[in-house]
Amino acid sequence: QFLPHSGDRILITGAADSKVHVHDLTVKETVHMFGDHTNRVKRIATAPMWPNTFWSAAEDGLIRQYDLRENSKRSEVLIDLTEYCGQLVEAKCLTVNPQDNNYLAVGASGPFVRLYDIRMIHNHRKSMKQSPSAGVHTFCDRQKPLPDGAAQYYVAGHLPVKLPDYNNRLRVLVATYVTFSPDGTELLVNMGGEQVYLFDLTYKQRPYTFLLPKKCHTSGEVQNGKTSTNGVSNGIHLHSNGFRLAEGRAHVSPQVELPPYLERIKQQANEAFACQLWTQAIQLYSKAVQKAPNNAMLYGNRAAAYMKRKWDGDHYDALRDCLKAISLNPCHLKAHFRLARCLFELKYVAEALECLDDFKGKFPEQAHSSACDALDRDINAALFSKSDNAEDKKGGGPIRLRATGRKDSISEDEMVLRERSYDYKFRYCGHCNTTTDIKEANFFGSNAQYIVSGSDDGSFFIWEKETTNLVRVLQGDESIVNCLQPHPSYCFLATSGIDPVVRLWNPRPESETLNGRVVVDMEGASQANQRRMNADPLEVMLLNMGYRITGLTSAGAAGSDDEDSSEGQVQCRPS
Repeated sequence: QFLPHSGDRILITGAADSKVHVHDLTVKETVHMFGDHTNRVKRIATAPMWPNTFWSAAEDGLIRQYDLRENSKRSEVLIDLTEYCGQLVEAKCLTVNPQDNNYLAVGASGPFVRLYDIRMIHNHRKSMKQSPSAGVHTFCDRQKPLPDGAAQYYVAGHLPVKLPDYNNRLRVLVATYVTFSPDGTELLVNMGGEQVYLFDLTYKQRPYTFLLPKKCHTSGEVQNGKTSTNGVSNGIHLHSNGFRLAEGRAHVSPQVELPPYLERIKQQANEAFACQLWTQAIQLYSKAVQKAPNNAMLYGNRAAAYMKRKWDGDHYDALRDCLKAISLNPCHLKAHFRLARCLFELKYVAEALECLDDFKGKFPEQAHSSACDALDRDINAALFSKSDNAEDKKGGGPIRLRATGRKDSISEDEMVLRERSYDYKFRYCGHCNTTTDIKEANFFGSNAQYIVSGSDDGSFFIWEKETTNLVRVLQGDESIVNCLQPHPSYCFLATSGIDPVVRLWNPRPESETLNGRVVVDMEGASQANQRRMNADPLEVMLLNMGYRITGLTSAGAAGSDDEDSSEGQVQCRPS
């Protein structure tokens, strides 16, 4: 990284030797070296507000802050992740908010992304030093390394409960890159082992499903639209605005007719669905949803397409769409039923049963349909299997909070921060990020209207930010594209990977012939990457060595949507 206000003269670098170097390009010399980290340095971050300060993230789990002023060239630990997540945690990336340099985002091992208030941390430590009782603590008086409110976590709502399954398949979840939008209101994360996620920092929302501690001493907890007063919650966590599934049979809210051009798009999406072109259907529904965000039918139809496609995270996006459809139309029969199926596929078995019972109460004429009976059998079989294994898990507590040893033990403070995490706004699919832990994703375009990401297949992917639709795939490397950086003021994109070159990309006139690096079959490339992400680690290694392996099948969320193929009255065809 170039140090701000240095006239592109001072360059900061970090490397695998665990050292951070400060170079003066005018004299072509290294003017300072810091050797405080004990493992590989992964990222450097700078901030215009602090021209003599920068930060580093390293695999020793530390975020260090550096001061380059002549009278105090030194570094100090700003954040020690090992105090929260144990000795095995590794920091992988960090970035400073371009609009408010007091906020620092950090990506590390696991699915959680952390946002810190640097100013609060410094003020807390100053007050600790000035306090006359500092350093004198009783056994019970534990000093927190960070003050309350100085950290906020973000996570894709389905990932915490999926983590054990990923770990069993040696599939590592780690944030390989984080960056803020130019206006500082959004945070983009390339999640290694999964997809690319966009978090809205202004309009935050809680995850829709969340594995909570078994004893949560609150009153009036919302569970599946019913208020529980027994203080126990272990299931669906709805909108923070208190959204509840409608009780009883409410009147159907009048559905505003779609304009003719959107009706045509919806019909095209329905036709794609009928032809089992799930991604094409999803993209068309998403295009319509952007123009008609209050149409319950579009959300319900898109949920059905997600459930059919079954890529990583699709059942969670389907669940979100079902809840949105129900909030717009409380009598949306298919959305209620699909919600129960999504909960089941997401391993929230008890909640799925409660949701299915709720569905039967609201729509008694559907209670004995073959689709309903099939889901009921699936749920009861899963509950029976769960009870058989109950003794093995006795006393284990919530899966994602359980520690297996002292080295990876999770602190109480960390558990609290994880429980307060916020969910994503958009998800971008198609690329593959499993081989390297430096793969980037970035904003692109004059108004940051596009999202770009590298991929293990040597391509880089470009999505529309607001619709999440894939618009272009380009071959950027013979092996892997890791880095993508947009020019700060011109429409240029620089990419690099394993090849010993950096490529510069800019738009070409539409009148020109098609670039030979354009990947025409975007759908095929995306499907291959989804199979690659779910492949056996040995198969991935062979793929990276250049071998072609046919017949790879997705090992994602198992189980079929029986309601779609059944003869019953509840069908999950699009409306």
